[in-house]
Amino acid sequence: MSSGSGSKNRGGSARGQAGRPDRNSTRAKIQAQREAEARHKRRRNFLIGGAAAVVAVAVGVSVALTTGGGGQSVAGNELAPLSTLGTLQPAPAPGATGPEGVAVPAAAPLAGPAATTTGQSIDGISCQTSEQTLFHIHAHLTIFVNGQARQVAAAIGIPGASATQTPSGSFIGSGTCFYWLHTHAADGIIHIESPVQRTFTLGDFFAEWGQPLSTTQVGAVKGDITALYNGQVYKGNPSSIPLTAHAQIQLEVGTPLIAPVSTVFPNGL
Repeated sequence: MSSGSGSKNRGGSARGQAGRPDRNSTRAKIQAQREAEARHKRRRNFLIGGAAAVVAVAVGVSVALTTGGGGQSVAGNELAPLSTLGTLQPAPAPGATGPEGVAVPAAAPLAGPAATTTGQSIDGISCQTSEQTLFHIHAHLTIFVNGQARQVAAAIGIPGASATQTPSGSFIGSGTCFYWLHTHAADGIIHIESPVQRTFTLGDFFAEWGQPLSTTQVGAVKGDITALYNGQVYKGNPSSIPLTAHAQIQLEVGTPLIAPVSTVFPNGL
């Protein structure tokens, strides 16, 4: 992939004396970038004072069940208990831990990033030369097809992505621009980094990915779709699922159905 001009490169490529990647140096660079983002966010919140407090309240208020915080809530009548699905198969063992500290499924991606996503506005979402952090949350997406895991590809929402090979795998740190929704690794973490607070949905993310999402189709795979949101059954169109803070979203095509995967978000995510 070509080298881009994005502002972050959290997966540095320092090398030790033997010409091999320095594991500690790479991890330190990624952690330092996360800490720098946190400091920047704290300084901005201090300067804008009361306005930041209003935004924080708007993001944090939950007016329905299992929202996860941030953006639109999911109403209770859109959710059903897991028991309505009958017997579920246990979730498979997670893959190896990736560069963001989250497991990367040992599986093929559902689809690669869309070649047609080159910087044009998509669903009102812009692609900018640096990542925006006024509204900054993360969600996790897990996908199963007939009981088999599929990866959520790295570099979704980062045209011209440039990958760095870290000791924990490939990390996308730069590109020609960053959409407000994007992925840095194939671990299912969706980064929501926007200059405005608004409701973003799973449908927005799939639009950036260039893949269809409906009640009968996930990417190129068609069949009966089961959607889970924070451990409950989501009864609506999966494209309407809101990307709330630390939301655990699972899409399953066909059977057997898999029990919810629970992802621990590391510090900084």
